[in-house]
Amino acid sequence: MTSYEVVEICAGAGGQALGLEKAGFNHELAVELDSNACTTLTENRPAWKVIPGDVADPDTWDPRDYKGVSLLAGGVPCPPFTIAGKQLGATDERDLFAWAVGLVGTVKPKALLLENVRGLSMPRFSGYRQHVLDTLASLGYIAEWKLLQASDFEVPQLRPRFVLVALQEEYAPYFYWPTPSQTIVTVGETLRDLMASKGWEGAEEWALKANKVAPTIVGGSKKHGGADLGPTRAKRAWAEIGVDALGVADSAPLSGQRFPVGPKLTCEMVARIQGWSDDYPWTFTGRKTTRYRQIGNAFPPPVAEAVGRSVMRALRKEGVGAERTLASHDAVYLALRAAGGFVSATRLMKAEPKGIEPAELERRISLLKRDFEIEVTEHSSGAQYRLGSFKAFVGQADHIRNDLFAKNKSKIS
Repeated sequence: MTSYEVVEICAGAGGQALGLEKAGFNHELAVELDSNACTTLTENRPAWKVIPGDVADPDTWDPRDYKGVSLLAGGVPCPPFTIAGKQLGATDERDLFAWAVGLVGTVKPKALLLENVRGLSMPRFSGYRQHVLDTLASLGYIAEWKLLQASDFEVPQLRPRFVLVALQEEYAPYFYWPTPSQTIVTVGETLRDLMASKGWEGAEEWALKANKVAPTIVGGSKKHGGADLGPTRAKRAWAEIGVDALGVADSAPLSGQRFPVGPKLTCEMVARIQGWSDDYPWTFTGRKTTRYRQIGNAFPPPVAEAVGRSVMRALRKEGVGAERTLASHDAVYLALRAAGGFVSATRLMKAEPKGIEPAELERRISLLKRDFEIEVTEHSSGAQYRLGSFKAFVGQADHIRNDLFAKNKSKIS
């Protein structure tokens, strides 16, 4: 039988890893910055090669050792793109998305799978996404983005994830995104037994109230403190289903306990809501806050398995192939890139079939400037623009990312 190997970068505590394993992939390597998550990975899969450290540091591992692997996968840091943050994108020292895409040129995997937060799908990052697609196309890959909801794969929370899959041209025609399940799983049915495990009499009534899909679990970061189920808006949503979101409990509620809002969740309960279960068994190591952070920042295993199976079918060339074309995410970026020099505002406003108004063009240019160098000159006929270099870290020894990362390493997660 053919073996399908995966190298996983920014592996976290194993959500994506477990899903990909169940999809049929064998882990050649897992690289992860957080030592606690590395301990969890080794605890669950002692045979795996797990390397702690900065995945972009040449001293951590040598990507050339894994050239030709079936799948390169990872959940690179989310803060550069999260809606709740500053959305610094390419200028955030935690941004490794562009670097991971560039890694394809060295590793040359048959397929690439990267997942991130919904914020990356927003107009703010249309130029960034277009650059990623163009880079992969230049390397001989056809790539697609897709916003997936965890609740569509029998995970009892919303958790939208923006997923990038790229395959070599030989395999791309056979890739299809996984079909959502028709079954919606709720918090109540998922946690009923755990809520009753210490004798709490209110578990059944609580489960009836919690007959909903949960808001997205927020893992938090080393920078912003301990275990907590999210900002104010999320806490209100949790309260509506009878969960006190101000922290995480040490144990399930006891017999006779009463709660103004409802009980707090334990780490075990949070893991269930993230998709770990008897079908996806996993053990988390460390103290409560450490365990919670590992669980909360993970890619739900059932979603990872569903996407992994779609990639696996493509690598096996199963089904009927279909033509794949490069999607267009940012017409202004494409017009600037195609020109190779200065382009007039008048020409850029014609980049889309219906045209672009001057104010909208100015807005688009301002967004592109956050991730790219854009040179602007004034002529008698109006402004002209030229696309310059991409600001993101892609391995440059003199990039500002290196100093900022070293300075803030203890707070990066």
